[in-house]
Amino acid sequence: MTTRPPAQVGQAIDAIDTPALLIDLDAFERNLKRMADHAAKAGVRLRPHAKTHKCAVIARRQMALGAVGVCCQTVGEAEAMVFGGVTDVLVSNEIVEPSKIARLAGLARQADIATCVDSSATIEALGAAARAAGAQLRVLVEVEVGGNRCGAEPGRPTLELARTIAATPGLVFGGLHAYHGRAQHIRSFAERKGEADSAVAKAKATKELLEANGLPCELVTGAGTGTYRFEPMSGVYNELQAGSYVFMDADYGRNLNDDGALFADFENSLFVLATVISTPTGDRAVVNAGLKASSVDSGMPTVADFSDVTYVGASDEHGRLDLSKTNRRLRVGERIKLIPGHCDPTVNLYDWFVCLRGDRIESLWPIAGRGAI
Repeated sequence: MTTRPPAQVGQAIDAIDTPALLIDLDAFERNLKRMADHAAKAGVRLRPHAKTHKCAVIARRQMALGAVGVCCQTVGEAEAMVFGGVTDVLVSNEIVEPSKIARLAGLARQADIATCVDSSATIEALGAAARAAGAQLRVLVEVEVGGNRCGAEPGRPTLELARTIAATPGLVFGGLHAYHGRAQHIRSFAERKGEADSAVAKAKATKELLEANGLPCELVTGAGTGTYRFEPMSGVYNELQAGSYVFMDADYGRNLNDDGALFADFENSLFVLATVISTPTGDRAVVNAGLKASSVDSGMPTVADFSDVTYVGASDEHGRLDLSKTNRRLRVGERIKLIPGHCDPTVNLYDWFVCLRGDRIESLWPIAGRGAI
C-alpha cells in the first residue's frame, strides 16, 4: 500500500510530516551533471543503477543528461522503470524463477531488456520464455572479478556460457557484466584502485579470449560510485553503472581520495528529516527516526549541519543523539536532517521523495520500485 505524501508542493520544510525522505534538488542536479560529464569525457556509456533510487522520474532525468538506460536488481524494479517510461533496462542479476523469467520476457516486448547469467542452468529457460513471448532478450555473462558474489570464473568458463547464449534462439549475447561491488567501499584510494585494476585485468583477458574465438564482445559494463574514475579509463569497460552518486551517504563519505582527504566528488543530496521528540538530559536527545526510517547496515546516520552532534543508537521508532560534545541544546519539536548510512536500503523504506528547492517543496516523486521483487 502506498502511503499518502508527507507534504504538499509549495509548502515549507516545517510542514513536512516526519520522518520523511528529502532530496536537495540543487545538490542532486549537480551530482547528475557531474557524473554525466565524467562519462562523456571518458567516452563511455552511462547506465546508472536504479536500485539506489527506485524512481522512474529520476531515471528519466538521468537519461535526459545522456544515460543510455538504467540497471536494476529485480524484475519488479525493471517493471517499475519500464512502466514509468524507461526504455532500456539491464537487470544486473541472475533471474532463475520461472515466474520471474516469464515476466522479464514479457517486459522485453515493451522495452530493450537485458539480464545476466553465471551458469548454463537458466539460459534455455530464458530462451524459451523469450520465444514464447515473441521477444528477444539480451543476456550478459556475469564475470567474477573480485566481489566473491555471483559470477562465472573469468576465461574459458565465461567463453562457454557466451557460446551457449549466442546459440540459443530468442537470446542475443550482450557482453560481459564485470562489477566489483566489494571494491566500492574500500577506504584507501590506492587499495580501491588496486582492486579495480585487478577487475579490469580479468575482464580484459576474458574479452580477448572471446574475441580470439570468434565471439564479438561489444560491451563490458560495471564500475560504481567508489571506483567510477578507474574502469572507464581502462580502455576495457565501455559502460559505467554507478548509482549512489545521485544521493551519496555517510558510508561513501568515509572513502578517501588520492590526496588522503575524504571522498567528496559528489554532494549529499539525500536526507531523512526527523523531529526531536525528547530531551531527557542535557547530553541526550531522541528523534523519531530509528530503524524504520534509516538503514544502519553500513553504520549509523550522521547529523547534517552539526558535526558535534552524534547519532549513536537506533531502535524501531527512536534515534538517540549524543550531545555531550556540543554546547547546542536541541528543543522538543525541532527538525534535524540525517545523512543515511546506506542510501539504497534507506530509500526502500519510503514511498515518496520530498524534493526541496531551498526550504520549499518543489516536487513529490513516487518511489515506485520500493520493495519490488
